[in-house]
Amino acid sequence: MNFFLETLKVLGLSTYYVLESLVFFVVPKRKKNVSGETVLITGAASGLGRLLSLKFARLGSTLVLWDINQEGLKETVRLARENGALRVHSYICDCSKRQDIYRVADQVKREVGDVSILVNNAGIVTGKTFLNCPDSLVEKTMEVNTMAHFWTSKAFLPAMIASNHGHLVSIASTAGLCGTTRLSDYCASKFGAVGFAESMDAEMRTLGKNGVKITTVCPYTMNTGMFDGVQHKLPRVFPMLDPEYVAERTVTAVRQNQELLLLPRIIYFLLVLKYILPRKAAIVLLDYFGALHLMDTFKGRPKKE
Repeated sequence: MNFFLETLKVLGLSTYYVLESLVFFVVPKRKKNVSGETVLITGAASGLGRLLSLKFARLGSTLVLWDINQEGLKETVRLARENGALRVHSYICDCSKRQDIYRVADQVKREVGDVSILVNNAGIVTGKTFLNCPDSLVEKTMEVNTMAHFWTSKAFLPAMIASNHGHLVSIASTAGLCGTTRLSDYCASKFGAVGFAESMDAEMRTLGKNGVKITTVCPYTMNTGMFDGVQHKLPRVFPMLDPEYVAERTVTAVRQNQELLLLPRIIYFLLVLKYILPRKAAIVLLDYFGALHLMDTFKGRPKKE
């Protein structure tokens, strides 16, 4: 194909996809059926992971729940069964350890079968300034928030590729789109999660595996306890998100094969500004919205959790 025809093709497809996106912004896509799908959710013992488990339970999915918190995991299993889940399997897994992930993944494949929807949800935050953050916590943040996505995907993606059917879901964060203070390790880990998901999307398309979908979810701070103490300068613009709302929007995004979900919606606009404005102007904007001092009052979950 010569340069002129290739350029025409790119312009035509780009215009088509932009118009398609605008149409779906007004008219929601049809939701795919996830009944009978095997959904693995990491970090399922509490917070968003538990809520996602319950929503997939109500939709008839087979659940595979991972967490390091045994008591919390037992409670999620109980609630999932109360919400209609017919098959629920729970496993203790430390997502900061590659070998533990591979070991438990092999166990899942033997006992349950292939996973068709993988939700990488487990995450941790330290909330310290860069120089005050111990090396061990930096490493653990990267292991849980980023590297675990590599190892779980390596374990379960081959079966998805073989059948050209599956879904990788990355629960990232708006911190994976814009760096800020007291979150250097967290932002770096979430940037990594976003980059990994984008690369997987490109790789699946290149391989012609269009049946393997990728969804990246980037919410602002959620009221799950993970960001306890955080105070928002403009709460009407950037509220502490209700995890029930985030869970509902996430499941909808998965069922509609939505590639990227940003919450709240104003993040889409601000993300465009980030790449258009000079860096100094972007910093002024971040300061105006309170992002630079968001973590000043951070407390986080109590130690017992």
